[in-house]
Amino acid sequence: MNQPDLSILQLVLNASWVVQLVMLLLVAVSIASWAAIFRKLFALNRVNTLNDDFEKDFWSGTSLNDLFAAAAQNAKLAGPMERIFASGMREYQKLRERRVSDASALLDGARRAMRASYQRELDAVETNLSFLASVGSVSPYVGLFGTVWGIMHAFTGLASLQTVTLASVAPGIAEALVATAIGLFAAIPAVVAYNRFARDIDRVAIKLETFIEEFSNILQRNLGAHSASGH
Repeated sequence: MNQPDLSILQLVLNASWVVQLVMLLLVAVSIASWAAIFRKLFALNRVNTLNDDFEKDFWSGTSLNDLFAAAAQNAKLAGPMERIFASGMREYQKLRERRVSDASALLDGARRAMRASYQRELDAVETNLSFLASVGSVSPYVGLFGTVWGIMHAFTGLASLQTVTLASVAPGIAEALVATAIGLFAAIPAVVAYNRFARDIDRVAIKLETFIEEFSNILQRNLGAHSASGH
């Protein structure tokens, strides 16, 4: 009696069409999830590099007006921190042009503009994160559905046999279990990447919030200096 071929490829080819469909779906999801992981990895590296570069420029002693002019010129290639700074400066200058002299109104306007920009930047940084979370939580269940269906299919096929041995049961169950394996293969990297990116995005968010506070303090000092010189 020939031993059945239990190689992964043969198990996939011999599986029922429902299990094959589940496997195909999970492979497609896994490929999409890896693409999202690499995109997010490069995007976060770029965000951190741009933020660090701008932070160096900001604390290098360059005047706020020069930094604002550079940010306006470099709008498309700017990082989140630079765009937040630009939105705060833009609002601050608009209010100054309208002859708003109340320091708290100027500061509140700049801070609101920066907060709105901060929320937009954070939303942009978080794209694809919910997709990875969904892949991580749903893929094992989709794989499990494929396995349950495959085992049911295997046992209904055995109903017509007079004697059932382990050799006759094994291929059907092995085919079904491949679906669970693929489901876990899709889920595990997505969960690990999600946790890593969530931590990285938290760090970015804290850095941006700290910058908003520091820049607000600088504007406040500038307004204090203006009002003192005015008197």
